[in-house]
Formats: sequence, C-alpha cells, structure tokens
Amino acid sequence: MGPLDGIKMIEVAAIVMAPFASQMLGDMGAEIIKVEPPEGDSIRAVGPMHSHGMGPMYFNSNRNKRSIVLDLKRPQGREALLRLARDADALLYNVRPQAMARLGLAYEDLKQVNPGLVYVGAFGFGQSGPYAARPAFDELIQGLVAIPSLMARSGNGTPRYVPLAFIDRYVGVQVAASLLAALLHRQRTGEGQAIEVPMLEVAAQLVLADHMGGATYDPPLGPAGYPRSLASERRPFATQDGYICAMLYTDRHWRSFLDLVGRPELMQDSRFGTLTSRTVHAGEVHGALEDMLRTRTTAEWLAAFEKIDIPAFRLNTLESLLEDPHLQAVDMFSWHEHPTEGRVRAVRPPTTWSRTPPSIRRLPPRIGEHSGEILAEAGYSPEEIAALAANGATRLGD
Repeated sequence: MGPLDGIKMIEVAAIVMAPFASQMLGDMGAEIIKVEPPEGDSIRAVGPMHSHGMGPMYFNSNRNKRSIVLDLKRPQGREALLRLARDADALLYNVRPQAMARLGLAYEDLKQVNPGLVYVGAFGFGQSGPYAARPAFDELIQGLVAIPSLMARSGNGTPRYVPLAFIDRYVGVQVAASLLAALLHRQRTGEGQAIEVPMLEVAAQLVLADHMGGATYDPPLGPAGYPRSLASERRPFATQDGYICAMLYTDRHWRSFLDLVGRPELMQDSRFGTLTSRTVHAGEVHGALEDMLRTRTTAEWLAAFEKIDIPAFRLNTLESLLEDPHLQAVDMFSWHEHPTEGRVRAVRPPTTWSRTPPSIRRLPPRIGEHSGEILAEAGYSPEEIAALAANGATRLGD
C-alpha cells in the first residue's frame, strides 16, 4: 500500500497539468477517478498509437486511474458527479472556474454535498486579475513569464519555447503539493476548502527566483536577469569528437581545472578569480572554457574531470537517455502488458521509500473503461446505468 491508500480523488481534467498531478497522487496509493467527456481527454489523440485514444502523451500522465465518462452538460451527468463527490476526499479540475460555475459544479455546489471536500482548481490565472477568464496553455504561459525572451538573450536572438511541457508539469507538482497540504489540514481540523493554483503566478515565481537580479532591491542594484544563466556560451561544450556537460562552479573547481590545463595564472585574472566575478563576466569565462575543452575528446575530459572531482557528464540524446547506465541500474524503466496496447514501457515513480513506496498498480485506462463499475459503487442500479448510457450521460467501456 502507498502512503495515500484510502484517499479518493476525482479528476475532472485533461491534457497534462492536472492529470500529471493526479498521477503523482495515484502512484502514492490514492484512488483516482478520471472523469472524461464522451470524446475523452484530448491528449489521448497525440502521438503514435496502436488503438485510438491511447497515445504516449496520455500514457505518461494517466496511470493508476480508473476512467468514467460523464457528460457534465447533461443534468444526469452532473448528478452522477455530485454522487461520486459525496464520499470523495478531493476534486481536482483544470477548466476555467467560470465553466465549472456554468455547469453547477462550483465549490459552493460541491460543498453542499461534501463539506469536507478539498476542491482544487488548476488553471491559467488568478481570479482577481484582468486575465482571469482567459484560456491558458503551456506555451502561452512560457511567453508571459519571458522564457522565450530568455532563450533569445542566451541563444541566437530568436525567441523560442522550451521543447517540453515543463510549465504544465512544474505547476502540476505545485498542484499535488497544495492538495496534500489541504488534506493534512482537513485531517487536523475536519475542514475542507477551495484552492486555486494559477499557472501564470506559479511560473512567474519559478522564473523570477533565478532572474529577479538587481530588481530585487529598492532602488534597483542593477537589471533583472542572472548573467551566468543568460550567457550565450552557457551550453554543452564541444570537444574534439562530441559534446560534454561540465559544471565548473566553485573556486576549487576552477583552480583544479586551470592546473590541469596548465593555466593556473588565470586564477589571478579579475574575471576568473571568484564566483562573483565569473558571474559578471560569464560570457568571457564560458568562451575561454569552450576553447580549452575543444582540445581533447569527450572520453578524455570525462576521465580527467572524474580524477579531480569536477562534475561532468556526456550529453545524452533522447535515445541514449533510455539506455543510460544509471537509469538502467536503478530500474527506472519497466515493461508492462497492456490489454489493448501490448507491451509498453513506463517510467517508474522516481522516489525511493523505506516503508510505503509509490508503485504502478494500474496501466492507463481506455475511455470509459470503468464507467459501469464506478457508477455501481455510487449506488446506481444496472438499469439506471443502462439509462445513463442510452441518453448519452455516460459511455460504457469498450
């Protein structure tokens, strides 16, 4: 049993952010009921797949869940959700609050059937600002918090997005943490509550924690931005035969490296001597390091850096990441037999626990795979379930 065994949560969500958060809780043992519209979570359609609706993006955010289809725009679908919520510990949604209110599923509606419910909304913007009712996606939030601008300043001058949904997944971690804290509060007091986790505000904190810079102070002590991160030379270093990711950070790192390459006098150079000066002159420092690293092969540098205890690794590709010897040794990947998709690879929960480890107990469900059994658990008779399916309020599993 995981640490959240006995916790029941309803997920009214799609795409990545909230489903990733609830998967984390499901890995820890919570029972997750995924409520999908009749057409299913739209992320199901992304990527190569054997069966319709079972794409890899869906696979990697939806294990340890059961799927029920409910058309929440129909009175019967709304009523079914309210019945499910009566004995739930938490409800997580990621549509805009205005949409939940139109459906009659705002916090005040759910509170009437379950006063102890933890009701968590994960959406674009805090509701007291001018963006409150606007839609949001990962790329839009990346743009609003200046990430493409940072990429341009540190690269070739062209703004671009980070090539993964890292805002969705980072905010998802915040969602999971907030929900768990609210459950702890409820355990202590019996009180449920409503929580908002807005993407923009969470992502702004993420970016500005590094890049507030001189704008931290009044009056400012300089511009915003962390020069070391923004140096255009801050990238994997080219060697004679490939690339290496090396982190020369402390004075000891630099002293050891400059001794290794026969340039100890550079520690007396005002640009190289201290962490503060290396940060100010990050572009020049990285450029000089890049020139020196071109003189040997990747294997030679890795061996030399290991001897003098400088952090360094080869640059992986997506393909070599799946074969990384450390990840293989810690059993990061496992193979499972899915009833419709055949043999599939999963990335295990990354943490290690001595007593109640997270685990993969269920593979991602098909659309509405568990509609009938979940409705039966909520007290619906077989005839009532058939009627819900007949009028389109639910969809029974294939």
